[in-house]
Amino acid sequence: MRTARVGLRVSAGQRRRCFGLLVAAGDVWACVLDMNRWRRQRGLPAIVSYQALCRELSAAGPGTFGELDTVGARSVLRRYSDAWFATAKRRKDGEAAARYPRRKRRLMPLRYYHGTFTIERRQLRLPVGRGCAPLWVRLDRAVPYPPAQVRSVTLVAEAGRLFVDVTAEVPIATYPPERQPDPERVAGVDPGVIHPFAVAGPDGEGLLVSGRAIRAETHLHLRDAKDRRRAVARRAPKPGQLGSRRWRKHRARQRKVEGRHRRRVRQAQHEAARQVITWAVARRVGTLTVGDPRGVLALEAGRRHNRRVRDWRIGHLIRCLKDKAEQAGITLTLVDERGTSSTCPACHRRVPKPKNRNFTCIRCGFSGHRDLVGGANIARRGPGGTITTNTNMFPVVIMHRRAGRHLPGAGPSRRDPRRSPHHGTAHGSPGRPWPAPPRVGSRSPTTARISQPTPPQRGKR
Repeated sequence: MRTARVGLRVSAGQRRRCFGLLVAAGDVWACVLDMNRWRRQRGLPAIVSYQALCRELSAAGPGTFGELDTVGARSVLRRYSDAWFATAKRRKDGEAAARYPRRKRRLMPLRYYHGTFTIERRQLRLPVGRGCAPLWVRLDRAVPYPPAQVRSVTLVAEAGRLFVDVTAEVPIATYPPERQPDPERVAGVDPGVIHPFAVAGPDGEGLLVSGRAIRAETHLHLRDAKDRRRAVARRAPKPGQLGSRRWRKHRARQRKVEGRHRRRVRQAQHEAARQVITWAVARRVGTLTVGDPRGVLALEAGRRHNRRVRDWRIGHLIRCLKDKAEQAGITLTLVDERGTSSTCPACHRRVPKPKNRNFTCIRCGFSGHRDLVGGANIARRGPGGTITTNTNMFPVVIMHRRAGRHLPGAGPSRRDPRRSPHHGTAHGSPGRPWPAPPRVGSRSPTTARISQPTPPQRGKR
């Protein structure tokens, strides 16, 4: 199953109706929470099974939740039932921190299964209640899957924008007899912040995917958010005071920028995973051994490093790689990566972890890229953390790729509108003046005048 997110181009009336459906779904969720809380206060068992919740919905009668039809309301009940039983299983396994769903949400996603919606080219018909006008919305791009393979669509809202998550059943890729992935060919993948993926494959080949554009996007977004909070600090409402119209507009702008940032990073991580799978398919790699660093993410390491780890989004990064590996027919295995970046791949001895990107063994003299050293050691590990008989050589031929070419500042000009001016600080602030001072040999600085730029004529640059 593959899922693609497609934006919606709607009119004011269509937007109002779509948000009305999401609000009605939130009302269904709130009704289930209130009903079970009322039963819990009176010592009655909670209603959590999907069949029992559907019976309660039928007893409510038609028209209770506006234009929301039975199919959309039942998708919310299915989400609640699945979340409740998943939490019960986690608590039964000993995870005491697992919590049952008890938080209300104003907007809830609506999922419609095959047969309840219609897709015609770039038009989508969403089901509504009986007696309501049909709701047709326009997609901003064509669905990337054949209509016969689409199994469900989910209406969601993110940062004030409407999207549709289209889920389709996609067959696994097929290859010629001599080009299919070989399970005996193993490649180790070391995920990181600067390099989202460092792959050490067989035959002495390696791949380094640079994520510096993603890190720059995160850094600049954080600085932009701090400047925005500092600018509106004076007009921020007091605790308990209703927000003004200006404050609501600021919050809407903030949510819009946050949503755009998340979409940019998510797209860049998908591009990085696609590059790894393309590289693996070209070399007939059938098994990817990926180091799982999520066991150490909860360790306290200072506010700066904690922020880097929080912005890393390693869970989404691994899911992207796993999803694309399954479609390509490649097996993905997660192993413990502890000590892989500080173990020499030649003599297999522990050495002090290097502070830069170069790894040097003080015992045998081996040197190489630190992330590729981790990938080569990960390729030798099994699912239980044991060392297997696989002896991958350290990559000699290294291929470099970039992720996030769509990000601002990642193009040939390497400029981002959020960066400071290229020639120094802004005019009138301390530092190098802008425009630049006159060259040597021209008029003296005391008599030189800074000419104001003439405004461009109409129709000319």
